[in-house]
This record gives sequence, C-alpha cells and structure tokens, in this order.
Amino acid sequence: MSDNIQKVTVLSKTTWTPNLFSFTVSRPDSFKFTAGQFVRLGVNPSQLKYYKQLSAVTDYDKDDDEELNETLNEDIFRAYSIVSSPFDEVLEFFSIVIPDGAFTSQLQHLEVGDELLLNTMPFGFLTLARYQKPLPKDLWLLATGTGLAPFLSMLQDLKTWEDYEHIVLAYSARSTEELAYIEKIESLQEDFGSLVDNPAKLIFIPIVTREAVEGALTERLPKLLLDGTLQERAGIALDVDSTHVMLCGNPDMVEDTKETLKRLGLVMNRRGEGNIAVENYW
Repeated sequence: MSDNIQKVTVLSKTTWTPNLFSFTVSRPDSFKFTAGQFVRLGVNPSQLKYYKQLSAVTDYDKDDDEELNETLNEDIFRAYSIVSSPFDEVLEFFSIVIPDGAFTSQLQHLEVGDELLLNTMPFGFLTLARYQKPLPKDLWLLATGTGLAPFLSMLQDLKTWEDYEHIVLAYSARSTEELAYIEKIESLQEDFGSLVDNPAKLIFIPIVTREAVEGALTERLPKLLLDGTLQERAGIALDVDSTHVMLCGNPDMVEDTKETLKRLGLVMNRRGEGNIAVENYW
C-alpha cells in the first residue's frame, strides 16, 4: 500500500434519498486540505460488512464464481469533494448512487465501522485562494446535486465569511427531497458568520427543477442567469470588477452555466485573475 494511502473508519451515514447519502470517516492526524479540494477514496467491497454478512448466508463467494470474487476483492478509487471544514475532526462526503457504477454501487452498502482507503494527497484548485483579482466582494456558489460539497466546506471556513460582503449559494436539485443539507445551510450564518466581525451576508437560493415548491426557483441555472431571475432574487448584480463565481455539479450544468456567464461579460479565472472557476473531476 502506498505511503499516501491510509485506512479510515466510517463513523456515520445519512441517507437523504434512495440515490443520495452522506457519510463521515475518521480523519488521519496528519491530513490537511484546503476548503474546496477533493480526495481519492477507495473501497474494497469484500471488506465491507454487507458482503461479509452476505457470504455467511449465500454462496456468492464460492470458488466457481472467480470473476465475481475478483471484482469484489479489488481496491476501487474515486474522487470526492470534502464537505467538512478544514478544521473538523472528521471528514464528511456527499455521494450519489450510480446503479452501474463500480464505486458508488458498492459504497451505498457502507455501514458504521467499515473501513475505506484515503489518499491523503488532496487535489484540486476550486479554492478561494485562486482569486487574486478582482478582490473579494461578492461570491456566487452555483451547485447541482453533490456539487454542493465543496461549497459547504468553504462556508464552514471563517475566512470565507471575513473576506466577502455577500455570498450567494444557489443550489439546484430535481426534487425537494434531493435538496440535502437544508438545515445545515440555514444555520451557517449563525454558526459561522456570527464568529467574525462584519461577516458576509449569506443569500440562499434553492432551485427545484421538476416540481413546484414554494420559495424555490424552477428553471435551470443558465436560464435563471440569462434572464436575470437569479440576480434579482439575490439582489446583487454580476459585475466583472467585483464578482467571483464558482461552479460545481453536473457536467452539463457546469458547461452551460460557464458559457452563459461568459455571455454576461464575466471571464474565466486564469493565473489568479478572472471571475469564473470550475472543477472538472466528475
């Protein structure tokens, strides 16, 4: 096993919908990361309690099923953004279940006490440190689905609240039940903003695209930006001289929204300058 790979223990699991869940794992003492970064998590299905229990009552692991045995007894790694604050004692992750996915179809069977593998080398540049110009003023965090994860991490970092005047979190899902972490989002201003002088004002805008929900917008992010609905709801304009925008989530949303923002006059962030930042690791 590589020196960068450490075993971590599952401490809790929260099921949001049949296809969405969160879980926490122990955090190695030496592990450090910046809010917005991601790590590679590994699972060996044969070591999960689910399969150990299954093997006790079925014959799935008989010698004549060598292909299945090999599939279940290999380490599978995938990239995951970290939900938790860089200062938390545990690490939290937000996952979708992809039925045919080699990783998430196994990860859905997680139970408290299971062990996962953590590559302790953090990756990614979807961090607020990348913005050198324009200077921090208005921060727009645009997420779909599990793309919410890195933004929750940023919003649990006090520096985020210190550096900005306004933070707009627009979070889009297909249905109300898929809007995870709502209670946490609604408590962020008090739990973290209240700990700094002159904190940013958090403006939370839920978006539900496949059902009508009171208080939520219903169109996709690109349309909401193009017709000005999102800016009107936020009460803030997009300004090339004062706006930072981060995108994370469904690849189609990221691409379409990025192009929409460029049409509205914002520019990609390169070498520290520019408005728009995205991370493509989906």
